Amino acid sequence: MNMNTKPKVGVLLIGAKRFRELGQGTADGTYEERKLSEAKVYIDRFSEFADIVYDGIVYEREDVTRTINKFFIERVDCVFAMYLSWAEDFTWIRFLREMPSVPIFFASIVRDKLDIVDTNDENQFIDFLSAGALVGVQEASGSFQRFNREMCETFIGTLDDVCAKFKTFAKAAHVRAQLRSTNLGLLACYNEAMWATYVDPYNIFKKIGPEIHFLSIQELTGEIENTPQGLVDELTDSIAQIYRMMPNVDYEKFKASVRASYAMEQIAKQTDIDLLVLNDIDTVLFKYVGLRPGFTPTSKDSQMVTVPEGDIGGGLATYILQLLAGSNANFIEPFYIDHANGGFVAGHAGPNDYREAPENVVIARDERFAKTAWKYAGAPFAWYVFPTGMKTMLHMSEKDGVMKMVCTVVECLPTKHYLASYSHANFRHPTLSPEELFNKILPNGVTQHYGIVAGDVTAELEYVAKLCGFEFVCIK
Repeated sequence: MNMNTKPKVGVLLIGAKRFRELGQGTADGTYEERKLSEAKVYIDRFSEFADIVYDGIVYEREDVTRTINKFFIERVDCVFAMYLSWAEDFTWIRFLREMPSVPIFFASIVRDKLDIVDTNDENQFIDFLSAGALVGVQEASGSFQRFNREMCETFIGTLDDVCAKFKTFAKAAHVRAQLRSTNLGLLACYNEAMWATYVDPYNIFKKIGPEIHFLSIQELTGEIENTPQGLVDELTDSIAQIYRMMPNVDYEKFKASVRASYAMEQIAKQTDIDLLVLNDIDTVLFKYVGLRPGFTPTSKDSQMVTVPEGDIGGGLATYILQLLAGSNANFIEPFYIDHANGGFVAGHAGPNDYREAPENVVIARDERFAKTAWKYAGAPFAWYVFPTGMKTMLHMSEKDGVMKMVCTVVECLPTKHYLASYSHANFRHPTLSPEELFNKILPNGVTQHYGIVAGDVTAELEYVAKLCGFEFVCIK
């Protein structure tokens, strides 16, 4: 996974063949010269947020065939398509017929102003023909609907409006493309205590894209044994220097937790895993490893997402948020409503990306398991309070073979470390009471797991859902 790459966008600009040479000798040049200037403006603007694949304005059958081939070879995430004026529709219809399945954003850009006052003037007459994008988009819309392709969007607006809308669409299309090349690792099984989190791996691969690999505890214990003690000491000391540590932390158990975290990352790397779903309450894990790995990611550079409790839906929610926002996402479970303060408390035990705010991390004993008989009972973990600010909160699970998204925006409030063994924070919805919020969530049928990430990416999530065929609910 690379969460900082740009979408790859194919740009299809359709011009009028019969207007192409009109306007020679006029002050603003021929129709084609004017359209080339327009196209450069559009390409420059789109290049601010996307990698562009463009092969010139399409006028002829050969142009559209060449463009389709280029888009296919370059494996574009989506296509931006637009009539530059009225134009013959044989190129557009051929494109819709022959272009392989890909998200298409079909737009028309409205000029900020027009200076057409007398078309008896040839220069203004050519400008009149050139400005007729509304004619073109209406003509093209009929074929767009008749082909009824999936993953399509239509929008009319100024260049600023179109760029804002298309940037959101392109980002979602990029996530769709990344999901189709994602490797998901399940270590080692679903959570027996939470059947509602189960999903169909075949459906996940067929409809979303991730390939699921089942990793074993045997692989993990083998990698733990093969991890050099010197490396473990170095990693442990490095982590201890960065974060605060509780005085009751057992340093040998600290090393054991770091060793297991590092080993878990290594077996994931061997299968090129982007999203690791760990069943961290599996008794087999405790029996053979003796603890719940508490320090993944051990590297500041790792972009692999790790989530607990064997919940693939929750993992996908966290992973998709991280792709969209380009920043570290976290995995939470709303614990209880704080009625008096108008909010709710949420967090989760087990692995949680703790790198965004080092000042919010305490190396603490895992009190939940401190009095058990496991070999490394109470082994420490990165106890994290989530950073303050507005967050997108997303749930994902499967119903009748269809993935669904339920999302909202919440504020993460300033919070002290007070829930032992759980990375956590206090939350509040901007407009709804916690009772109102969860009264809107529950009828959609969810589990208790969500991903959160900084910022509002609900518009992008809506497009991801549309492009991937998910059910989508946004609670405002």
